[in-house]
Amino acid sequence: MRTVQPALRAPSGDPLVGERYEVEVGPVAHGGGHCVARHEGRVLFVRHALPGERVVARVTEGTTTSRFLRADAVEILEPAKERIEAPCPFAGPGKCGGCDWQHVTPGGQRKLKGQVLTEQLAKLAGLTPAEAGWDGSVEPVGAKLPAGEVPAWRTRVQYAVAEDGSVGLRKHRSHDVQPIDRCLIAAEGVTELGIESRSWPGVASVEAVAATGSSDRQVILRPRPGEQLPLVELDREVSISRIDEQDLFHRVHGRTFVRERAGDRTWRVSNGGFWQIHPLAPDTLVGAVLDGLDPQWGEDALDLYCGVGLFAGALAERVGEEGAVLGIESAKQAVVDARHNLATLDNVRIECDRVETLLPRTGITETDLIVLDPPRAGAGRDTVAHLAGLGARRIAYVACDPAALARDLAFFREGGYRPVSLRAFDLFPMTHHFECVAILEPIAE
Repeated sequence: MRTVQPALRAPSGDPLVGERYEVEVGPVAHGGGHCVARHEGRVLFVRHALPGERVVARVTEGTTTSRFLRADAVEILEPAKERIEAPCPFAGPGKCGGCDWQHVTPGGQRKLKGQVLTEQLAKLAGLTPAEAGWDGSVEPVGAKLPAGEVPAWRTRVQYAVAEDGSVGLRKHRSHDVQPIDRCLIAAEGVTELGIESRSWPGVASVEAVAATGSSDRQVILRPRPGEQLPLVELDREVSISRIDEQDLFHRVHGRTFVRERAGDRTWRVSNGGFWQIHPLAPDTLVGAVLDGLDPQWGEDALDLYCGVGLFAGALAERVGEEGAVLGIESAKQAVVDARHNLATLDNVRIECDRVETLLPRTGITETDLIVLDPPRAGAGRDTVAHLAGLGARRIAYVACDPAALARDLAFFREGGYRPVSLRAFDLFPMTHHFECVAILEPIAE
């Protein structure tokens, strides 16, 4: 039998791409780094704009029947006071989609992120900042830089490769490649590899990893279908791996892992697995979690979606040999790494499965502390309900998406938990992303 693929329906209505409208820019919106504007009653999501500005917006997506349009601000008629000239020559309408807010002062970026978090808490959790235990600020991380200088924080960069072998980054909501000769937010360890200065024939993407606290450098190549890997000669010693058409990882040269350093411990991260991208993020987030939970000797703890064991290791050292920590992670290689990383801690056990599948089967009916760092979609109602039934005295929720955080806070409230503190960290400068740590306690009866 032959599978019949459904036909893709073209958008109805006449296309409006390229149309220009003069608009007043409204508030920042969640996701995508855009602000909300209106033209003749229709909503426009406008990138490269700031609240309060008057701009000429050029439509990039949408038709006459679309519920909303996407657009770029291509002329700034009345600029906001937070607007600056973008330091990166590849930032702007129709260019690289990696950075959302190169045109905004660092303080202005944090203000926008704070507005997004405030709006999501109100909309999805019914909470004011005060009710969430949040002071309303998004905290800067790292040293203050001179005006106009961009923080080089990104220790992992995935470059796209054009058909001619030139390297660059994807344009916003596009497969098109913006050629670049340098990414300003790339960490020094990535820049020094010289990836942008050479050609990559037969390659679809190049991911560069520069470990923090060690000299390990890794490049992961994805060849185009049917193509062979080129001979790779970079500007410094580096491990090379490739990903095949079935998304399987293969060593070409050197190690399959990098060694990261955080919390006075070395962490093995294999096969390009998950690790916080900002070099100060692991210690920043662990510090916030430990400060909020205040683990005590002899307590039991859960570390859910535990990755390579970062929070589990920190908890294990605080609860001591009379306490116990169970970590749950679904990625098999991350579990192997976590067990390796925490092998000297006898009070830690790491299990491999989905949290929502394994947790009910563990037989655990109560615990003292819980840390969860779920994927961008959040933990969800069922998992939150299960966690709320374990009677933990405190729960730390680490979130990379404010909407998912707010939804899950509402679910926790249904289960009898409320946030007593919330901190937000600017761990992704120049983008709309940020990280949060919420501490929850049982609602007093």
